Amino acid sequence: MVAVASCFAQILALIDRAAFARAIQQHAAERAAKGFGCWDHFVAMLFCQMGSAHSLREICGGLATALGKLVHLGVRRTPTRSTLAYANAHRPWRLYETLFYQVLGQCQSVAASKRRRFRFKHPLRTLDTTIIELCATVFDWARFQRTKGAIKLHLQLDHQGCLPCWALVTDGDTNDVRVAQQLTFPPGTIVAIDRGYLDYALYHRWTLTAVGFVTRPRTNMLYEVLERRRVPTRGPVLADEVIRLTGLHAAERCPVPLRQVVIWDERQQRRLTFLTNLMHLAASTIAAIYKERWQIELFFKALKQHLKIKTFVGTSENAVQVQIWIALIAMVLLKFLQLKSTWSWSLSTLAALLRFNLLTYRDLWTWLNAPFTHPAITPAPLQTRLFAT
Repeated sequence: MVAVASCFAQILALIDRAAFARAIQQHAAERAAKGFGCWDHFVAMLFCQMGSAHSLREICGGLATALGKLVHLGVRRTPTRSTLAYANAHRPWRLYETLFYQVLGQCQSVAASKRRRFRFKHPLRTLDTTIIELCATVFDWARFQRTKGAIKLHLQLDHQGCLPCWALVTDGDTNDVRVAQQLTFPPGTIVAIDRGYLDYALYHRWTLTAVGFVTRPRTNMLYEVLERRRVPTRGPVLADEVIRLTGLHAAERCPVPLRQVVIWDERQQRRLTFLTNLMHLAASTIAAIYKERWQIELFFKALKQHLKIKTFVGTSENAVQVQIWIALIAMVLLKFLQLKSTWSWSLSTLAALLRFNLLTYRDLWTWLNAPFTHPAITPAPLQTRLFAT
């Protein structure tokens, strides 16, 4: 690592350039590039995310004012607005999707060494969706109603480090259940989902393939109780039952026994009911698994607050996809820095302070581990002779 490189250059050094070059060849991404390569494009758009630039003018102007620092970023020259806009519209977004999974693999190795939230060894995943609203007149390709436009970001969160391990961008009217039906999970995985993924045939398939799930049932679900399990006399658990669905279509689509757990939520002062196919875990653990699903809501909140996925610097579908995938790469890099640092960073504080120090010449890891400690300044030796001999 160059001693005088900026923090942004040191973050970019985390990217495997050889793997990035292979991804460029795989997607033929530089077939029509003229002096503005894929790496230049990636650096500019990552600067947009981490520097919180709001427009093409701010991206290009911010890089142009960093004169003398671009060489450490691997950038040959500052792009013009028209060049960057053309790259956003025509450079294949699949390149950055591939790069996302490459960066994710590096971060997962760090997350695996962290302490688990639960004692069980099953991988815990959460599946959810967030809607990104778009102006229907500007983003006409995203129109799904007469006056509304939107896209959906489907995300699978791995709770070992709270990292996004799978993502998909679809039209705003894409059904969440249809997306979930196309996914496969390794046996032993536990998936936490909300009522938006209600599909009894999907529950049956997951049960047959040894994939656990925890969700909230509908209030009008029809069932019969096969077994009432003993619950503690003191505690939040009110009921723990093994049930069989008796609804007309539900019984056909999911003929296997399921488990229903009812707890009392003291904070909300109401009963909460959970549906699962996990028979061996404690009832309180089932409730805690669903509560852990809130982490994906926090992830979406951080993604929208600290990175640029609510406003876009391009209007074509390709430009929007490029910006979203590079935002996900930026989020994984931030999580990597957070996991590796010995300082107890919150993600919001890390994103904010890193934005102010992005082009500062300072050792990145020294700053991450002691952000409010001033670096020691070594005085230059005194000159004792007027002229050198």
